[in-house]
Amino acid sequence: MFTPIAIGYARTPYKESSQIPKGLGARHDAEGILDIHPEFAPGLLDIEGFSHLFVLWCFHRSAGFDLIGRPPIETKQHGVFATRSPRRPNPIGLTVVELFRHDGGALHVRGVDMLDGTPILDLKPYMSSIPMESLRRGWLTEAELRRDGTVSTP
Repeated sequence: MFTPIAIGYARTPYKESSQIPKGLGARHDAEGILDIHPEFAPGLLDIEGFSHLFVLWCFHRSAGFDLIGRPPIETKQHGVFATRSPRRPNPIGLTVVELFRHDGGALHVRGVDMLDGTPILDLKPYMSSIPMESLRRGWLTEAELRRDGTVSTP
C-alpha cells in the first residue's frame, strides 16, 4: 500500500457538493484550474499536447462509506462501485477534463466536477474514446510514427 500525497489542488466554482451537476444528463462544462505544486510542475512537460486528461482526486470531505446506496436521482439501490458516490472505501474520484491552457504549474481545464480546494492525486493523458477528430495524443503520435518507421529521428 502507499500513502497518497496531493500533487496540487483544484480551483473550481463549486463550494458545496449540492452545486455540482449530478444525475442523468448532467453536463460538466464548468471551468477550473488545477494548480500543481512547484515541485511536481516539471512532470507537466509536454502535457499541452493532449486535449483531455484523467484527473485522480480525493473526496476530501467524505467520511465513511456505504457499499450499497441509492443515488439521488434513482429509486433503486446500487453497489458503490456502480455509482459515482463520494462515500467509497477509498475516497478517490476520477474526472475527465478538457485541457485548454497550460501556464506554468496551472492547468486551465473545462469539465470540473469537484469541489474548490480538492486535492489532486494524479494526472494522466486521456487516450480512450474521444472521437479521433477531437483527440490530440501529444508526443505519442510522433512516437508511434517513429516506431512504425514513417518519421525519421534526428
